[in-house]
Amino acid sequence: MADIHPSSVVAPGARIAASARIGPFCHVGDEVELGEGVELLSHVAVAGATAIGEGTRIFPFASIGHRPQDLKYHGEHSRLVIGKRNTIREHVTINPGTEGGGMVTRIGDGCLFMVGVHVAHDCQIGDNVIMANNATLAGHVVIGDFAVFGGLSAVHQFVRIGQHAMVGGVTGVERDVIPYGSVLGDRARLQGLNIVGMQRRGFTREEIQALRTAYQMLFPSAAAGTLAERVAVVAQKFPDARPVREVLDFIAVDSSRGLTQPKTNGG
Repeated sequence: MADIHPSSVVAPGARIAASARIGPFCHVGDEVELGEGVELLSHVAVAGATAIGEGTRIFPFASIGHRPQDLKYHGEHSRLVIGKRNTIREHVTINPGTEGGGMVTRIGDGCLFMVGVHVAHDCQIGDNVIMANNATLAGHVVIGDFAVFGGLSAVHQFVRIGQHAMVGGVTGVERDVIPYGSVLGDRARLQGLNIVGMQRRGFTREEIQALRTAYQMLFPSAAAGTLAERVAVVAQKFPDARPVREVLDFIAVDSSRGLTQPKTNGG
């Protein structure tokens, strides 16, 4: 039987795993599902059709699954799905989906959301993502695995952030960020590649060097044809380099937001 503090309120319809723990002064709604080993430390409010995967820990004053802040939301029965072994720190807010975005906000496994992070409606977040204090995502943002966000950064709605990318602190991201890219600035500009992150995650020297060369070809310091032409050249030169292929595949996807580029390439 789950360990539930007597001061907490758990609705009758909530599904709570036997090994879950609910600390003092929490509120758990009627459609909430807490997996094995989930822990709500204290003063956590979980609402809506929210499923939280095993081993996830949620710290005080987090608000999870409550009504989206989207004015187009009219009470549709949308969902929030949070994966396994996530850490959700104090004052984090995560909203469910909306009819205009697929009806579900989804978070993968092993993520860390530090104090004050906001994840808006219909966001799709991969595994092992780290968001530092007060980083915020607008609606419909898509985040790849192992992306890292500095404190007070903010991402515009519908933007895509590729896997292993790094967003610097106090950076506003208005356009898509390539996988492995590093962006910084009041309005984000591509500064280079997240080489340190690649080294920490075991990429080979050959993979890193191939990506470095491909990056220089894709975003040269002086004008050299169109981006589409440069993509074609890089694809031919590096047919078997996985990180390079991931960047090219990302660029090939049609996007409403455009691509974050270095200052010399972006005007």
